[in-house]
Amino acid sequence: MNTADILVLFYSRYGATRDLARLIAEGIESVPGASARLRCVPAVSSVCEATEPAVPADGAPYAEYRDLEECIGLALGSPTRFGNMAAPMKYFWDGSSAQWLSGALSGKPACVFTSTGSVHGGQETTLLSMMIPLLHHGMLLVGLPYSEPDLMTTSTGGSPYGVTHLAHADGRAPISPEEKRLAIAQGKRLAQIALQLRSAS
Repeated sequence: MNTADILVLFYSRYGATRDLARLIAEGIESVPGASARLRCVPAVSSVCEATEPAVPADGAPYAEYRDLEECIGLALGSPTRFGNMAAPMKYFWDGSSAQWLSGALSGKPACVFTSTGSVHGGQETTLLSMMIPLLHHGMLLVGLPYSEPDLMTTSTGGSPYGVTHLAHADGRAPISPEEKRLAIAQGKRLAQIALQLRSAS
């Protein structure tokens, strides 16, 4: 059976958002016919010349805009930055005008996820900020329903807008069992919906 790629696109400074991305990918790949394509975006330099290598030293490759075009769905993740997505992720989307003009993402499902250092660090506003460019691209947003029981019991991360992780101020808190289950469930739900939409078109 041929598999269809679902893009898991993220920026991670200290590794927590990356860990969530891997769990979402696990959920995607638990669905027969779906495959996760893990990609990250590089940091934005504060000087005028590029300082990041063309290829990351380790981990997921850097995203290219063709990744958006080739995938049937998208999971988008960023750490919180004052209640907003991080600048490197915003920078990536600011360059996606060609895909917007062509409608490359229109009708594809997408979900969002984030990690933050404190309980009131802006998890939900960050998720909402990531939804805005996806709506402009015509994507169909997929949340986490309350049929996932961990949403009602978690004392760490979790949101109906998308999975979150509470990393604490030093960024070292591990993914909690509830966060892990929610991330896997979110990836599985995204993959199931993406495959259903593809078969219906």
